[in-house]
Amino acid sequence: MATPQASSPASAIKTGLAAGIPTDQVVPILDFGSQYVQLIARRVREAGVFSLLLPASTSYEELAALKPKGIILSGGPASVYEKGAPTCDKRLFDLGVPILGICYGMQIGSQLLGAQVRSAPAREYGRASLNIVDSKGLLAGVPEHTTVWMSHGDQVQDLPPDFKPLAATPTCPIAAVRHVSRPFYGVQFHPEVTHTPHGIDILSNFLFKICGCASSWRMSDFLETQVKSLRAQIGNSRVVCGLSGGVDSSVVAAVLAKAIGPQLACIFVDNGLLRKNERTLVDSTFRDHFKIDLRVVDASKEFLGDLAGIDDPQEKRKRIGKRFIDVFKQASADIPDAKFLAQGTLYPDVIESGHALCGGLSATAANIKLHHNVGGLPAELGFELVEPLRSLFKDEVRKLGEVLGLPDAMVWRHPFPGPGLAVRVLGPVSKERLDILRDADEILLEEIVANNLYRSTAQVFAVLLPVKAVGVMGDGRTYDNVIAVRAVESQDFMTADWARLPYDVLATISNRIINEVRVVNRVVYDISSKPPATIEWE
Repeated sequence: MATPQASSPASAIKTGLAAGIPTDQVVPILDFGSQYVQLIARRVREAGVFSLLLPASTSYEELAALKPKGIILSGGPASVYEKGAPTCDKRLFDLGVPILGICYGMQIGSQLLGAQVRSAPAREYGRASLNIVDSKGLLAGVPEHTTVWMSHGDQVQDLPPDFKPLAATPTCPIAAVRHVSRPFYGVQFHPEVTHTPHGIDILSNFLFKICGCASSWRMSDFLETQVKSLRAQIGNSRVVCGLSGGVDSSVVAAVLAKAIGPQLACIFVDNGLLRKNERTLVDSTFRDHFKIDLRVVDASKEFLGDLAGIDDPQEKRKRIGKRFIDVFKQASADIPDAKFLAQGTLYPDVIESGHALCGGLSATAANIKLHHNVGGLPAELGFELVEPLRSLFKDEVRKLGEVLGLPDAMVWRHPFPGPGLAVRVLGPVSKERLDILRDADEILLEEIVANNLYRSTAQVFAVLLPVKAVGVMGDGRTYDNVIAVRAVESQDFMTADWARLPYDVLATISNRIINEVRVVNRVVYDISSKPPATIEWE
């Protein structure tokens, strides 16, 4: 299959709009490299308005093609007066639509419209006290004195007469502005973060009072549009979907089942590295409930054979990835008229890989997150890609799963690594060690669910350590396995904090694992945050 050529930004926008993005109201966010840029997009979507992340260099013509209701300029780590600092097309201010600049976005917008930006006498990082001097429009309904989250070392200074200051902090005299004759607004602080208590009110004022948006972005509407788009793209061909049982692949399969029904064939590879009863859950959900052509391939012996004696985590991944591709290729060869391969690509994947709908993000965007996947399927399989979730964030995928009627246990399932339990059995992998981990992990999740903690945690799992510990059971000494319990809270999985699970719940988990999994005599709790640790152990 020929390698696809990179599309132009304009054609990429057109493709994106045809793939489930509403055309009646879009609010593009130009990314200047902010660590919070995805959070801005999510906040806008949560308000019921569709947002789209684009490079700061997106041209006037490309933005005009979107017919935006408004535009947001994100923050960024650079200084606008430095040589080579990212900027935007100055003509976007001639579009006549409201523009909101956040932090760096306020500075670059103000500079392009004639204001001066200089290094601040006192830098502001963290919480600051904001005093509002104009409570109309952007800051309507916000208390006169409120708290905001600052992260800057530069300030807008020397405002020309056609700017009006809206708010100040003790060390930042111009913390919010508006242009008198153009619909440009700027805030030096970050309204998108939870540390700015009235930040959502400010964003809502911009979206609804200033831009005139309607809160109409709904998953049911997205599903209807996406189904039509998929039918047009696929025609009468068949689609192959690699089903893992995770949230993303499950929602992809459910969307395609609704769109093309019997044209979909799902392949579920049992690699012997699954959680307890996972194969049964997938089988009953998709074969029985959705009536999907589900093909289960039991290749557990082959996978475990490849992993025998291997303790290096990267080598584990390579071997699992190679075997998966071989098994999947063989299974898909038996599906006649298969032209497309369905993939659970999400919007953060698109952003972080540098291939946004507008042809790629700017080089200023930070690539923080590395995925724990096995690897993509090779081009020589000869399929065209179908990516129904490409414009959605993870929380939106879960909402879509609920609209499609997937069971809660699947929709709200915590992330599971592509290599499965192979990277949670530290050291060599064997069926015996996998069974120990499976039993311990099942007990852990039972107690997390029973104590109503599953939805309040982002990821909870057990790890089998490559060491043994001395213990005492009854009148004798034991020398048995150690299980580590990992539970984290996270919004985006780029950072995470260890979950403060109640002591009595931890005690029950420990007692049950030690009593019910006979070859375990010690349970430890991981209290490391990310960074410096990662969420997974391998």
